[in-house]
Order: sequence, then structure tokens, then C-alpha cells
Amino acid sequence: MEEREGEVRWDGLCSRDAATRAAALDTIGQAVLRRSETIAPVAAEPPTRAADGLLVPAARDGLSEVLARLLTLSKRCPFPDVREKSEAILGEVQELGIRIPRPLGHGPSRFIPEKETIQVGNEDAMMHALFADSFATLGRLDNVTLVMVFHPQYLESFLKTQHYLLQMDGPLPLHYRHYIGIMAAARHQCSYLVNLHVNDFLHVGGDPKWLNGLENAPQKLQNLGELNKMLAHRPWLITKEHIEQLLKTEENSWSLAELIHAVVLLTQYHSLASFTFGCGISPEIDCEGGHTFRPPSVSNYCICDITNGYHGADEIHASPTGIPSTESVCEVEALMEKMKQLQECRDEEEASQEEMATRFEREKRESMFVCSSEDEESAPTRDVSRHFEDTSYGYKDFSRHGMHVPTFRVQDYSWEDHGYSLVNRLYPDVGQLLDEKFHIAYNLTYNTMAMHKDVDTSMLRRAIWNYIHCMFGIRYDDYDYGEINQLLDRSFKVYIKTVVCTPEKTTKRMYDSFWRQFEHSEKVHVNLLLVEARMQAELLYALRAITRYMT
Repeated sequence: MEEREGEVRWDGLCSRDAATRAAALDTIGQAVLRRSETIAPVAAEPPTRAADGLLVPAARDGLSEVLARLLTLSKRCPFPDVREKSEAILGEVQELGIRIPRPLGHGPSRFIPEKETIQVGNEDAMMHALFADSFATLGRLDNVTLVMVFHPQYLESFLKTQHYLLQMDGPLPLHYRHYIGIMAAARHQCSYLVNLHVNDFLHVGGDPKWLNGLENAPQKLQNLGELNKMLAHRPWLITKEHIEQLLKTEENSWSLAELIHAVVLLTQYHSLASFTFGCGISPEIDCEGGHTFRPPSVSNYCICDITNGYHGADEIHASPTGIPSTESVCEVEALMEKMKQLQECRDEEEASQEEMATRFEREKRESMFVCSSEDEESAPTRDVSRHFEDTSYGYKDFSRHGMHVPTFRVQDYSWEDHGYSLVNRLYPDVGQLLDEKFHIAYNLTYNTMAMHKDVDTSMLRRAIWNYIHCMFGIRYDDYDYGEINQLLDRSFKVYIKTVVCTPEKTTKRMYDSFWRQFEHSEKVHVNLLLVEARMQAELLYALRAITRYMT
């Protein structure tokens, strides 16, 4: 991944060849030291310190950005030679009397203790291959990847899809793809994803003026704004007229292939925003909020960390109880008992079609009233509203204000029978990649529940998936929606609805309050289900509208 920051070039570090990386590291080291020497204190004098005991700032000539990048590489590169050399360069800069940065926060997630995540350098061979692929492709190993790697099979499919959508041949130019990612992430004020794709957008030659606001982008992209906001918040309102408007707008019109590419990107990034907030993904080390040039205090954090929402590691990651409570152990046992009873009921009797339809409508109606009573602040985010219009437009439940939205019956239009083939026809191979990703998330199991092994979790996974689709008005005729209330308690429903519909409002308390005795990897698995079920729901509404336009 070729990049310049002044005369510093980073592209050689992505090579699989150790000699190429070594040569690149030497060049980077020389360039950084040359730049550092121009602002360092005079060599004959001892390193000068400001009155507050800080070394000379590194802000001049873009050096601070370069040092932050080196800090990231020293912590987050899958190649040990790059980690070690980056750390050594930082040490040499510090010896010149210049402040070097240190990471803020504790690991890739604010919700998961760092010691329980995969440490870069301690991964197994399969994970290392995934990390190396990600780094070679993107030039970084981001925090989303470091949390998703709890489930390597899914991560492999996710990275393959990302790579194809953003970098391989396709209907849309590269800078359009990243800008659409920014538009989608901004709908949920997800500054984490916006930051990543602003950098990628500029790297592939995007016009910096577009980043001043959607009104500065080409009219063709501005026209996508309406579809973006409906997909993100109220996909059931999308009609074939919306599609026609985009395809028939004189010189700013979209082709069908371009529109499919855009729709897949929008839905991918709306869902990825859900994952980012749902798993409490921390800012990247080299991004705003990920590092500081202030020294640690005696207690290892200082007042600037507290104001940024970072407290001591013990406080941030303390579990609600510290030890398994009887109540939370009983929660697991009770859930397993309900699953057993429901299976026995299924075997004994089957509800009528009318009763199944009534249960769906009841669950859909009840889902409207599932809301959080949280007054706790969610993660602070930078204002990214300039990347989209109509900031007041958000999620609204179906039947509020007397609006009635007809139920979307999967039997009439499904991903397997309709959406898959439409995507594959207009954007070859993407239907296959998405289908694989949906299936892995839906079928993924280790046959465990908390401390129990050899458990069939298919009933629980189906309840979670179908509950999300139910919130979007999507009904499976062969599913008994009465099971959802048996298997998903209120705190879990609050978490699901928040992560899927208003992810920016997700808090650590919500994450901690459901499935208290389950592993963090199991909660990340829940998030994979939420991500893929949400993405498929959005896609179904958009693809049905495109199909209606075409017929």
C-alpha cells in the first residue's frame, strides 16, 4: 500500500519478503531521524524539558503523525521485524529529546479486557495468516479485525468480501467506494469507520474538497443520499420509484451495476457501524483518541485520559460481579431448559398458520416498545454530520403515527431465491461472497453455551436472526415467533435493538447486562449475527425494489 508522509514511504512494509521490509524500515528510520534532528535540542546541551517536565513536542513538519504511525506498527503489525524496528526508531527519537506518543485505552475494544483478546505476536498459524493477509491488503491491522478474529472462519470470509468490494475490479471507481463507505458510516455517527475511510479515500486519489460535506461531492453521489438514509433507518420505505430516480437522472444517472455495488457498500457499512458500536471498538492507535504525547502519571494515567473517557484498566474492564454469580449461572441453566422444552413442544404439536401469523404480528408490535432506559453516555464521537444530509432522519418503528407497513414475506422474496442471483448477475461473484458470509455467521457454532459443552445452539441462533428480521417487518412463514419471547430476555432485546437500529447509543452497561456468564467470544458471535441479519434485511428491501423496477 503506497503512501507518502513528506518523504516517509510505508508501502514496502506490506511485503511478504523480509528483505524488502528491512530495506523499507531502514529508509523510514533514516527519514524519521533526519526530520527529528531538525527539531531536536542542540546536541551539546542536555535534552531540554519544558516547565511541566515534558520533552520537546513533535508537532512540527508532520512528525507527530509519523511517530503515531510507528507506534501503531510497533503494536499492531503481524511481522515481528516491523514491530521491533518501529519500537527501536521511536526509542532513538526519544533519545534526541523529542516526545514520543503512547497508546490511549486498553486494547482493541472498550468492552473486552485486553488480556482476553488475541495479542498480536501470540496468534496461532491460521490467525497469523489472516493478520498477514489483512496487513498486506490494507496496510494496517485494525481493531475490528482484532476483535473479529475470535471467529477466524468468519473473519476470513469478511476480509475476502471487503477486499473485493473496495479494491478489486468493479463498476465503481475506488474513490467512490470509500466515499460511499464514509456516507454510510456517517449515518450512525461512526467516526471510527469515517476516519479509516477518509484516509483510504485520500490515498486512492479522492478530492479532499469532497470531505467538507456531501454538497461538495459530485451530484451523482449526492443523489445517493436519500437511499442511504432510508436503508440505514427505514428500509421498508424504499420503492421502485426511488430506484428509477437514480437510474434515470440524465447526466448524473447510475447504471444498474453501479447501483448494486453502491447498495452492497451502503448495507455493508451500516452493518459494520453496528459491529463497531456493539463491540465497543476503540479508536485506532494512530487516529484521534488513540494516542497521546502526554507522559503517563505515577498512577499510569493522567487527567487527559479521564476526560477522553479512559480510566484505569481495572475500572474499565471490571466485570459486573468479578466472579460468576449464582444468578448468572442460573440464567444459562434456565435458557438451556427453555430450549429443551421448546424442542419437546415442537415435536409434540405444531401451531396453525393463523396462530403463527398472529404470533409474528404480536412480536413485531412488541419490538416497537423495546427501548433502553439508559441515560449513560455512549462512546463520544466526533461530529461527522457533514458527510450526510437530513441529520434529523433516524430509525422509526413501523406503526408509529398511524403508519402501516405491510409485512415482508420471505416466501415471496428471499435472498436465496431472488436477491443472490440478482447481485451475482449485475456484480459477478459478490452474490457468492455475501452468501458465504451470511451462511458462516448463521451456522457458526462451537456447540458451547458459557461453561456447557455439546449444546445444539441452532434454536437460539435462529431466534436472534429472526427477531432482527422481525424488527424490519420480515416474516418467515415456517417459524413460530412465540419462541423469541421464551429465549431472548428484555436486556438482550434492548441490546439487539440498540445495536441494530441505533448503534451509536450502545453502552458498555448494555453489553455487560445480557448473557452475563457467557464468554466475550460468544458476545462477539452475537454481534456477527446482528451484522449479517441487518445487512440481509436492508439488502432484501433494496433488491426487491430494484427487481420491481426491472420487471
